[in-house]
Amino acid sequence: MAEAADFQGMSPSPARRWLRRTGTLLAGAPLLAGVLQLPASPAAHAAQTAAVADATGSGTVDISLDSLTPSAPTDGDTITVSGSVTNKGKQTVTGAHVGLRVGPTLQGRVAIDDAEKRSGFQLGPDPLEVGGKYVEKFSKLAAGVSQHFSISVPVKDLNLDSDGVYQLGVSLTGQTAAQPWDQVLGIERTFLPWQPAGADTKTKTTYLWPLISTVHLRAETGSDAQQTPVFQNDDLAKEISPGGRLDQLLSLGSDLDVTWVLDPDLLASVDAMTRSYQIKNGNTTTAGKNQAVAKAWLDKLEKTVADKEKEVVALPFADPDLASLAHNGKDVTGSLSHLKDATDVASSTVQTILHVKPNTDFAWPAEGAVDPSIVKVATSAGADKVIARSDSLRETGGLTYTPSAARPIGGGTTAVVADSRLSTAFEGDMAKADNSTLAVQEFLAQSLMVDLQEPSNQRSIVVAPQRTPSVSQAQTMATAVRALQDGNWSDSQNLSAAAKAKPDPSATTKVPSASSYPSSLRKQELPRSAFEQIQRTQGMLDNFKVVLTDKSRVVTPFGRAIDRGMSTSWRGRADQAATFREGVESYLDDLTGLVRLIDKSDAKLSGRSATIPVTVQNNLVQGVHHLVLRLTSQQPTRLKIGDDAFDERPIQVAGEHSQSVKFTTSAKANGPVTVVAQLFTDDGQAYGPPVKFEVKVTEITPTVMLVIGGGVLLLVLAGFRMYTQRKRAAARQAEEEQEDTPDTEGGAEGDTEALNGVNKDAEGTVDTTEDTERSKDGPDGESTTESGADDPEHPSDPTPDTAPESTDPSGTGERVDR
Repeated sequence: MAEAADFQGMSPSPARRWLRRTGTLLAGAPLLAGVLQLPASPAAHAAQTAAVADATGSGTVDISLDSLTPSAPTDGDTITVSGSVTNKGKQTVTGAHVGLRVGPTLQGRVAIDDAEKRSGFQLGPDPLEVGGKYVEKFSKLAAGVSQHFSISVPVKDLNLDSDGVYQLGVSLTGQTAAQPWDQVLGIERTFLPWQPAGADTKTKTTYLWPLISTVHLRAETGSDAQQTPVFQNDDLAKEISPGGRLDQLLSLGSDLDVTWVLDPDLLASVDAMTRSYQIKNGNTTTAGKNQAVAKAWLDKLEKTVADKEKEVVALPFADPDLASLAHNGKDVTGSLSHLKDATDVASSTVQTILHVKPNTDFAWPAEGAVDPSIVKVATSAGADKVIARSDSLRETGGLTYTPSAARPIGGGTTAVVADSRLSTAFEGDMAKADNSTLAVQEFLAQSLMVDLQEPSNQRSIVVAPQRTPSVSQAQTMATAVRALQDGNWSDSQNLSAAAKAKPDPSATTKVPSASSYPSSLRKQELPRSAFEQIQRTQGMLDNFKVVLTDKSRVVTPFGRAIDRGMSTSWRGRADQAATFREGVESYLDDLTGLVRLIDKSDAKLSGRSATIPVTVQNNLVQGVHHLVLRLTSQQPTRLKIGDDAFDERPIQVAGEHSQSVKFTTSAKANGPVTVVAQLFTDDGQAYGPPVKFEVKVTEITPTVMLVIGGGVLLLVLAGFRMYTQRKRAAARQAEEEQEDTPDTEGGAEGDTEALNGVNKDAEGTVDTTEDTERSKDGPDGESTTESGADDPEHPSDPTPDTAPESTDPSGTGERVDR
């Protein structure tokens, strides 16, 4: 925003303006001489003092410079400057006009910095108006009112002499009731790069065009065969929809000669949206509906990068935070392996989705800030080039010019040092037209000044802007890059060419120490606890995947989710990062819990031996194997499992089924025994929580054995008595038949009665029950059975109260109702 000054100062005009203004000065000389000879009244002196004091005070009129075209004019062009003026004071401004002030060329990049920082009108540094007809007048400008202006001036009337960067001021001159004389009430400054003809040696400029977003996908996927992806929200759809941030970046960049820098996670996320997907917000899950938008965006990107002239650089998957890893994670076992995995999957992801082979040789720490540990971590996964920035890897040799980007920093590693002024040019609020216009002009001015520093020394410059520019920032970037590529002092080149350019021997190659790393960036890093949590999750995943028959359904989504937990996009969002990591760990824990032991209630063992069944339930949609179920007795002197304190069985359970495994036990003494069931992986790692239950053992005592033995003896004696009685009865019957000789008439009847086994009593009644009863009833009415097949069984151990022993695992089992 421009600030006001209270009076218009005069500075020596350029040579070409001197003659034009000499007449005016001579005409006013006699009057000026008379005034100077008169003593100044106290009131007039006070007014002039106040005016001088106000010259550096708060602004009266604010000037907004909304457009300047063309940004880099050449011979024959007409410059048009448009904007608005706003009266921020309490008094109406009268007799006002807006004019342009073109100063002499600036010398060096620091001079541009100084001019950009100046506020308020200053005599000397701010030149005279171009004047004449190239002004826009306002009869009055009421307090709080804004008015638009537009001034067009042919370049030939600006008196631009040699090539260079000119300061361009837009000022409002007017009067107020309190100060009724012409004074500069507001001024805004910008820069006008002037290179009308092609430079003899043009600077090679590389502009990185990042397609990077935040994390959108959850670790969770659907249980269907397609593993339907689940998104945290639908924000990605907004970004790739027409007018969205990523849509604008793609549309604007497709017409520019830039190097595309991609996060493969963004491509994978958009690709997931091209099919069925879900959006889960809390406990609410809805179906995604933006498949067409995702397909259109990917199709456009694929066509854009298919041009062989365009280079595609792929960052490691999910753009891991290299500085956080170097400062807080490298000492956590296994952390660096995640970076290697993220790098390995980057190329395949880009090739699969875009069908182009990306360059994966570059690492890009946050904001290009480096120290030795960051460089070491960045190159540990295979990258041999690190994108740094010149405000981190600073020049210490007193160079008077900007050196080329490539710097050998040892160990076969090249630091590609992006120019900090050009890289940070569009980080502000570019939604305001005034800010956008000023940013474009300063960017072009700095770029031209680089070329003018050493006109005969061609250099390669790299611009690495912010990772996730907004829509307005992207639009401003595109405007500046387009003007630069249409200009006469710069040629485009890709990042690989910049990295291969001949290094400047005078440029610094010393990586700054860890103490030089900006504290503001260090505060945004992921803490050590984040990497410890990530490693816990990885350990759970390693333990889980060995039991799965289809590892890819779990390893791939969780591996990528772990990568996302290390993303640079979490900087400044510590709470959201923690929530994401906890969600990944919790969901994996839930999945592993779907393969579990069913809880058992306490059991009672009333015998010497029995079998104890233990059930394994698998609620996953895929089968599990490589599991071992171990049943352990905590008191093997009282209860043995198998032949020892424990026994094991291999486990293999089909998806959504259960399996019961039976273990043989033997009792040695009475009392309760704690038994523990635990699943293990083949390599001996415990899987899931153990299941504990109590077995109450009631062993057979000597007294009980005597009672049982006595009962058996009685049964034997009763059987022997039955046998002797039956033999005696048969002998008597045979003796009676021999003594009783029937007559002829009664022979038939007697024979018949004997064959039927009937006897007559005294009254002639037939008794058919005696022999039957004798055959069934033993002595004292005890019940017996026939010998042979129906002989009584020998007593044995009492029947166990559990199922019969089986040493073989059961089948896949019945389907589990869910």
